[in-house]
Amino acid sequence: MDREKLTDLFDLTGRTAIVTGGTQGIGLAIAEGYIAAGANVVVASRKADACEAAAKHLRGLGGQAVGVVTHTGNLDDLTRLVGRAVEAFGGIDILVNCAANPLAQPLGEQTPEAWAKSYDVNLRGPVFLVQAALPYLEASEHAAILNVISAGAFMFAPRVSMYAAGKAALMSFTRSMAADFAERGIRVNALAPGAVNTNMVRNNSQEAIDAMRQISFQKRIAEPDEMVGPALLLTSDAGSFITGQVIIADGGMVAR
Repeated sequence: MDREKLTDLFDLTGRTAIVTGGTQGIGLAIAEGYIAAGANVVVASRKADACEAAAKHLRGLGGQAVGVVTHTGNLDDLTRLVGRAVEAFGGIDILVNCAANPLAQPLGEQTPEAWAKSYDVNLRGPVFLVQAALPYLEASEHAAILNVISAGAFMFAPRVSMYAAGKAALMSFTRSMAADFAERGIRVNALAPGAVNTNMVRNNSQEAIDAMRQISFQKRIAEPDEMVGPALLLTSDAGSFITGQVIIADGGMVAR
């Protein structure tokens, strides 16, 4: 192993990545990392202005990027997202399911409407997006899927039980996909962040934010850029022998 070979392990030149939730927070940080590694990037979110701003920002970093307005709870949008990615760049090599709905209702007060909104985005959307992209991933020589779940999938979470349970279910799908898709040359892994400095965390009370900070061994909240390394490992040739796994990047929250 020399410096050039080491660098090549993380090189994504010529590959195309779809990143849902890619206009802010962890998704945008991963998209920036992919651009730096040479990939073409398709970012998706619900807001047209956010999609265009993110794509412009990524192009400003020296890469090729497009934004596609997508509600991951809408199955037609998922098909259109895949089609737009193929139209723009000719194929799909990497798929990152990062879009999430943080909707929370206390146990005993949950409504069917909230369940539908939560699971359509956090579970059904990612699974059906993989299904829509599958023919193009099968055609890739470097196919990788990354499902961004949550450290909450491993812990009791009564205040956000719908969200945590949806992420736990996506972890289960990750392992099933890994087993089923291995013969097709597609690796599937998950990334489970802990508390990260994103809108989802910042929208909590200061008391809750302080509690998140104290619960991990490192006693701090991560920055979105700290999720780029694990994501790049799991979706580049550096992770060529890793599939069906979950990297918990939480500063020691789950271990504690």
